[in-house]
Amino acid sequence: MIKFYFSGAPNPMKVALFLEETGLEYEPIPVDTRKGDQFAPDFLKVNPNSKVPVIVDGDATVFDSNAILLYLGEKTGQFMPPAGDANRGDLLSWLMFVASGVGPFSGQCVHFRHFAPGSNEYSVTRYAFEAKRHYTLLDERLKGRSYMVGDTYTIIDMAVWGWARMIPFVLGEDAWASFPDLKRLVDEIEAKPAAQRALTIKDKFTFKAEMDDEARRNMFRHMATSAG
Repeated sequence: MIKFYFSGAPNPMKVALFLEETGLEYEPIPVDTRKGDQFAPDFLKVNPNSKVPVIVDGDATVFDSNAILLYLGEKTGQFMPPAGDANRGDLLSWLMFVASGVGPFSGQCVHFRHFAPGSNEYSVTRYAFEAKRHYTLLDERLKGRSYMVGDTYTIIDMAVWGWARMIPFVLGEDAWASFPDLKRLVDEIEAKPAAQRALTIKDKFTFKAEMDDEARRNMFRHMATSAG
């Protein structure tokens, strides 16, 4: 059985969606990042980068949500174009686009918009611009097509969903108006029973809700380092 280390954040939810779509047997293992579980010695053995998600599948350990999607897609043969298919190049390209752009810029935008102390106008503007630019490219890609790659739902749509469903939190409540085709995809995925099950996995466990000083110390360790 796959061990799935997770929280309710966007990246773990991509993997939760895949697991629920395929019906793979898995054991969800909560990692409460606001309590600092990601720095526990046992967790660092599976991911020295102290991030979720991680899966342990027998002798294989895989971290980074996009790497996990690719691993599971290849393992199961589901939600992936077959080897040699022309769409495989597109899938890999867009998967890396999410990995290197959508996720990091969205995460930094959220940090400076909602959590960073003091005035960060330059940082908010920079990361909001880049996040919006990346979502605009996704929206343009979806014009005239149902899914990101080919004519079928794949791991890249799951990867996009993980972050795009958070657009109001990333860019503001009115931001969806700028991304109608992306919103269409997110709504379609959100309506899937597998997505609804994925989103409720966290409800089976107790996670710290407060973004208090303890949570900030654990999630933004650079603040404690710079203060020292």
